[in-house]
Amino acid sequence: MADPADKVKPKKIHRLQIGLNVLVQLILIFFLVTAVNWIGFRHYKRWDVSRDQKYALSDKTKRFLNSIKGKVRITVFFSPSTPISGDVSSLLTEYQYAAKGKIDIENIDPQRSLSRAKELFDKYKVVSDESLIVIDYEGRNKTVKASEMAEIDQSGMAFGEGPRVTAFKGEQAITSAMMDLVEGKKNTIGYVTGHKEPSIAEPSPLGMLGQQQQQEASPISVLKMFIENENIKFQELNLFNEPQIPAAIKTVMIVGPQYDLSDREIKLLHDFWNKQGRILLLIDPSAKTPKLNAFLHELGVKVNDDRLMAFVRTGIEELALIRDVQARFLGNSPVTKRLAEVRAIFFGGTSSITIESQRVRAANIQLQPLIEAEKGYFAETDYNTNDQAKLQADAKKAGTAPLTIGVSIEKGGSADERVQMNSSRMVVVSNATFIQNNALTQDQQALDFISSSTNWLLSREQLIGIAPKIPKTLTFSLNESALRSLRWTILIFMPLIFVVLGTAVWWKRRA
Repeated sequence: MADPADKVKPKKIHRLQIGLNVLVQLILIFFLVTAVNWIGFRHYKRWDVSRDQKYALSDKTKRFLNSIKGKVRITVFFSPSTPISGDVSSLLTEYQYAAKGKIDIENIDPQRSLSRAKELFDKYKVVSDESLIVIDYEGRNKTVKASEMAEIDQSGMAFGEGPRVTAFKGEQAITSAMMDLVEGKKNTIGYVTGHKEPSIAEPSPLGMLGQQQQQEASPISVLKMFIENENIKFQELNLFNEPQIPAAIKTVMIVGPQYDLSDREIKLLHDFWNKQGRILLLIDPSAKTPKLNAFLHELGVKVNDDRLMAFVRTGIEELALIRDVQARFLGNSPVTKRLAEVRAIFFGGTSSITIESQRVRAANIQLQPLIEAEKGYFAETDYNTNDQAKLQADAKKAGTAPLTIGVSIEKGGSADERVQMNSSRMVVVSNATFIQNNALTQDQQALDFISSSTNWLLSREQLIGIAPKIPKTLTFSLNESALRSLRWTILIFMPLIFVVLGTAVWWKRRA
């Protein structure tokens, strides 16, 4: 028998020590939770995982918000019954987050806060009954109405349906208004006319002499709208009638002239270029413009008399010739840095461009390729022939050197992007149809490129980025077979799932 005295005595429970340990643990957990919440409140990320990313701001808008120096105040006069009230609220939240404290927002329901609404209506001289927002920056203000931020279909109201939002374009309207306020005076682009370029004039409602003839809409109206949303205005410029290019015009745009410029017009361009002018030139290779080409050749850019083509296989032994050029943007230039490796299709005829950098280096002219055709394209000089055998032979003989179709020219600038210097600038593309309404793709690469080129020419590098998205409506097209499959899915297969599940549960319980 063991001695009872030898038995181990139970340890004494130190309740005070346990209590202190628990208290310390609770305090540490409290501080840990507080620290995590504090860090998460000040440093967080937002993601838009919706299908069309309706509220995700474009890169250009974010860069513009980062460039704002002062404080922006946005007052929202929206009734809850407005169809886009929720969309506007969500979008402004994204603006507030991207601006990092530079935007203050006040929401006012005009039907409930009558006194406050009247006070601000009197301050901003608002006379409209429509829902709107007022953007105030350093004493200047601008109004953006609900009708400018969305396209609303009210055709269903006759059948008892509510209004339907077909396109939400709030970002374009709000960013454009902010640019107007921050930059003040609009930048002016001189759009050269007189050589059968695409018209930018708005269609008139009635024809002359009482005839109900509708003027054709501008073939580049979409591009014009996007450029004008960036605090830029177009001004038609007929060089033949001007003694010199007006001082208010900082950039000249020449789009696909069908006739060559005269000696006098070329001299005006020369003088404008030598005075640190900026030029955006889109060439139609089918037009004969030797004087304009000679002007470019002096700057080290040679537009070749050829057409880019490629053969694609459509069957086991069948080849098809394509003349629309698929090209990619290069990322070595500030113009296309944010479009690097993005693909785009250049419809219609496109010629190759030869860059002669060594020849003009002594004149302090820097040339930079912007766009190159994809591999497989060849430059055909006998582009009017229909002899497929000859074209295939020329394609096999073509080299593998990249074919350039877009280039930037800068005279007097610095190779370091961080150094801002006054310089002459030009962007040249050997295709003039890729910016027309019927050629713009849903991915809007043409809009992004022209927008970036325009901002670079206007020395607004901080605004170079991806343009706001084109509003798109989601539609479904179902044929008779698809409708039949949908009907069977809803009436038979979906209820059958619950029948099978119920039977399985009953069988398991019965067993």
